[in-house]
Amino acid sequence: MMVLNLDCLNVEKIQKLLEKGTYADIRVIKSCSNNIVMKDGDIDEISSGNYGGVIVRVLENNGWGLATSNDINMPNIEELFDSAYKSAKLSDMHTNKEVIMKEVPIVTDKLKTKVKINPLDISVEEKKGYMNIVNKNLSDENNQIVSKSINYSDAEGASLLLTSEGTCIESEGIKTLMRMMAVSKGESLQFAFDKSGGDGFEAISEDNLEEKSIKVKERALRLLSAKPCPKGEFNVVLDPELAGVFIHEAVGHATEADLVLSNDSVFKNRIGDIIGSEEVTVIDDPTIEGSFGFYKYDNEGVKGAKSTLIENGVLKGYLHSRETAGRLGMDVTGNSRAQALNKPIVRMSNTYIKSKNWKFDELIEDTKDGIYLIGSRGGQVDTGKGLFQFNSVEAFMIENGELTTSLKDAGLSGEIMSILHDVNAVTDDFYLSKGYCGKGGQSVPVGDGGGCIRTKTTLC
Repeated sequence: MMVLNLDCLNVEKIQKLLEKGTYADIRVIKSCSNNIVMKDGDIDEISSGNYGGVIVRVLENNGWGLATSNDINMPNIEELFDSAYKSAKLSDMHTNKEVIMKEVPIVTDKLKTKVKINPLDISVEEKKGYMNIVNKNLSDENNQIVSKSINYSDAEGASLLLTSEGTCIESEGIKTLMRMMAVSKGESLQFAFDKSGGDGFEAISEDNLEEKSIKVKERALRLLSAKPCPKGEFNVVLDPELAGVFIHEAVGHATEADLVLSNDSVFKNRIGDIIGSEEVTVIDDPTIEGSFGFYKYDNEGVKGAKSTLIENGVLKGYLHSRETAGRLGMDVTGNSRAQALNKPIVRMSNTYIKSKNWKFDELIEDTKDGIYLIGSRGGQVDTGKGLFQFNSVEAFMIENGELTTSLKDAGLSGEIMSILHDVNAVTDDFYLSKGYCGKGGQSVPVGDGGGCIRTKTTLC
């Protein structure tokens, strides 16, 4: 694995520089990445890159200063501290907010992701071999699959965090991901997709890529003859993927304390209020090893912890950085995260609705009449107004307790708390997706999911 070469850094001198301001920290980052793009069986692109840099934050009373550079050397780092300190003093002169950094334990630790197979040890030809398996299974005999794409990527990174309080964390990590998509053509174009990934290359090599890619093809073909989804209010069952996306987007983001403080959350001043049915318990947990949203410490050096956001329908808490926890007088949660040389902001990790005791078949049988929604094609949420709109990949009618007609173009919309109050069943499944969440121009790895949920909403 990549080792962050600290020979060029004078740690003692950096510790002196960290004395500037009320508080200061520095992150030094190095990473390398590899990407392979296959389209219709041919390699379209192979690329790789190396990235490195330094980000310095300085707090002077109530003003933050930030300075970044791709140049990792001591003279440049000294200039970054000077620049960040000057910006912090200027910011302090022009801000009206009070910055309170929640006190946290000082940490000294060295971390390394445990993997069986380092993707850097796998040749392009071997990676291509796994992509060929997927490509073959995405093909159909009738040539109704008109486009196939497989994207493979891996990234390895190392970082150092030093704070003025004495925290020192060195970490090394790996992420591997393969995305697959099939586009079918009949009277219209339809598409289906899936992904595989985790930490080491074993997340790809030990996954059942053949079964996964066949299911993608079958879904893309099935959608060609699917009927348009009916509109109106229905009892709906959301599969774990769509339920997870809903929980992530509509609940998770609304519990991020920076949005609460900026008056952009429907959950502001609602701690202790009933915002959903007793079936709804929502968790954010970065401690699930092997998950895409796993980490031991956030980018402020706070230990990640399992946080209960909603418990049996009652809003229990928010996700925090040190500053949001200090300003709201709450406990830190370890959810201050950053992509590369960006400032840490409040982010989710693995966010899911807690599984209950329903079996899927029993839930469908009990539902009698409704619609089963599968997968997510994205959507949008207004966390301030508490409104959402999502699109599923596929759907099925539920008639007399059985799945029947295949449906397409299913979208659901409504009010966040209305759909939460209408949740009346959650299955015993537990699924976590693998992906990236964007916020504030930054993208970080996350997981979301849980079990299937039954609720009521408007399909549009």
